[in-house]
Amino acid sequence: MRNLLPLISSHPGGRSALTCRYRCGDACLHETPNTSDNAYVGDVIAGAASRRALLRAGAVVTVAAATGAVAVARAPQASAATGGATAEHKATARHKAAAKGKAARGLRFAPVAPNTEDTVVTADGHDQNVVIRWGDPILRGAPAFDPDRQSARAQAGQFGYNNDYMAVLDVPGERGHQLLVVNHEYTDEVLMFSGYDPENPTREQAEIGWAAHGLSVVVTAEERALGRLSALPRHHLNRRITATTPFEVTGPAAGSELRRTSADPTGRRILGTLNNCGGGITPWGTVLSGEENFNQYFAGGDAVTDPATAARLKRYGITGAASERKWERFDDRFDVTKEPNETNRFGWVIEIDPFDPDSTPRKLTALGRFKHEAAEPRLTTDGRPVLYMGDDEKFDYFYKFVSAKRMMKGNSRVAREHNRSLLDEGTLYAAKFTGDSPSAEIDGSGELPEDGEFDGVGEWIPLACGDRSFVDGMTAEEVYVFTRIAADKAGATKMDRPEDVEPSPRTGRVYIALTNNTDRGKEGKAAADEANPRNGNKHGQILELTERWNNAGSTRFTWRLFLVCGDPEDPSTYFGGFPKDQVSPISCPDNITFDAYGNLWISTDGNALGNHDGLFGVATAGSRRGEVKQFLTVPNGAETCGPIVQDRRVLVAVQHPGELDGASVEKPASTWPDGPGKLTRPSVISVWRRDGGDIGA
Repeated sequence: MRNLLPLISSHPGGRSALTCRYRCGDACLHETPNTSDNAYVGDVIAGAASRRALLRAGAVVTVAAATGAVAVARAPQASAATGGATAEHKATARHKAAAKGKAARGLRFAPVAPNTEDTVVTADGHDQNVVIRWGDPILRGAPAFDPDRQSARAQAGQFGYNNDYMAVLDVPGERGHQLLVVNHEYTDEVLMFSGYDPENPTREQAEIGWAAHGLSVVVTAEERALGRLSALPRHHLNRRITATTPFEVTGPAAGSELRRTSADPTGRRILGTLNNCGGGITPWGTVLSGEENFNQYFAGGDAVTDPATAARLKRYGITGAASERKWERFDDRFDVTKEPNETNRFGWVIEIDPFDPDSTPRKLTALGRFKHEAAEPRLTTDGRPVLYMGDDEKFDYFYKFVSAKRMMKGNSRVAREHNRSLLDEGTLYAAKFTGDSPSAEIDGSGELPEDGEFDGVGEWIPLACGDRSFVDGMTAEEVYVFTRIAADKAGATKMDRPEDVEPSPRTGRVYIALTNNTDRGKEGKAAADEANPRNGNKHGQILELTERWNNAGSTRFTWRLFLVCGDPEDPSTYFGGFPKDQVSPISCPDNITFDAYGNLWISTDGNALGNHDGLFGVATAGSRRGEVKQFLTVPNGAETCGPIVQDRRVLVAVQHPGELDGASVEKPASTWPDGPGKLTRPSVISVWRRDGGDIGA
């Protein structure tokens, strides 16, 4: 019998109230922004028999993709004659037989047991080091970190706060050097400043916060024999992007009247980026970053009297009189009564060229405006880039963008200029999911329907393309600026917090982390449906989506739930059919990535099982499909972010360590990473095998 620790939290899920306060502005305690009457998955089920027939007809499809041939086999569905229970029992028998052998390659390590230790605990046989901490200098002239003498100028040259998504790229001509690009999602001033008064922050504290947001670009050096990774301060490629860095606006909504302010009457130049969460690397070598909970930085929403403007602000969660950090006291752009369009300048995907520190980063309007968790690319069969994007809010939507133009290969000036325009022209879509089981079989308990899987079909609903809107009553620029409202009108499917998304580089299947939704099934809220099969969903699930003909440009897809997370002893959980007594308990999936063997790696946020968050690997194919194994856990109050799994190294961003209720600089809740008497600092770590071998091999 597995003993799970009791959950102590003042907020839904496993997060502390302090995390909710500073990370997302207590989003879970406010009214859900999506009050549309869109149909839910369970409400649109019709013709289940015909859809089951369609799914059963799936077969092995070979596609000549832009990057090579990809073969994809659709798992056979349970037939009505055999019944779901029989199919499930047969699958379980096969898995049990396979489970007697070795774990999938890449996952051959002894799993870490659930724990609450105030350190990073890794699988046996592994070592670790801190690559870089909040405040470490990365630019020339930046001072060493001194919390008692911190300044905005110093922070602008130092590694930012609360590291999240990470991207790694090789540095041309520099063997053993890799470029690390890191998002800095938000600041927690209570844990940054001694004696911090939340009601009366100083200008200096606000400006330090501005400088601690954004992104860091820093070159790292590896010690090949060990796997240790070290940051190289003052490298010529190192860069900081902050809340005051100038951005260029591109795409169909550039220059829109909806984005113009007194400081920028053209609507084409924006200062800064905020709440950068997930991201992606484009096939042409730039890095994308999503602006997520930007709403919490703005004040004055309650004073807006124009009904249309107030409704738009409310749909994006901007309703309060004052912001948590009180930045509106020091810059009018954070007060919507003074600069009503400033909010429309955040909530975008940004693109940076990490190899050109002098380049101007861009905000990409063709990708729509919402709480972007991620922007993960894939190519269509004819070479056009596609981006998959989640809107991280309860009952919000999943999107994709399909470029109108093909990518040009190579690194010539012509190719670079061409590829720079690929994310400015194309079609923006929202997803509509339909289950294939009768609604009576989806009762909110998480019990599998008779066909043995939570699955179905779906379609991509077009919202806009260039200056053309497909949404009645909205112009194209309104669709891009108020994308949530456009998706409401178009009838997209409300989901349970779509967070990170990752296409498999081996199969092309797209994996979506749905973190949780404790409101599902509450009075006045939607009950369970086939894509979100549990009421009061504390633990989340991972959905597997297969585009028609495995072409990312298709407008139809099939889907199924790959994992339904939680305690394996809970009958509502599901692990791809793998025996549940042989998997690690996992809760609240957030960031995801793939290793070279095709295994999915999952980092968690807000573990609702009472244990610390961690990083998990799970096989996605073969007889071990669904076998979840925990690789590491993070310290008190911390979240696991931005995992990168290389052949001989795993990188993880340890975000908000010590962020527990009642914690402060004077009363730390964690001593990580530097021990007692030192300030708790978000950091990036590197983990490697002590014997120098490949991870999990």
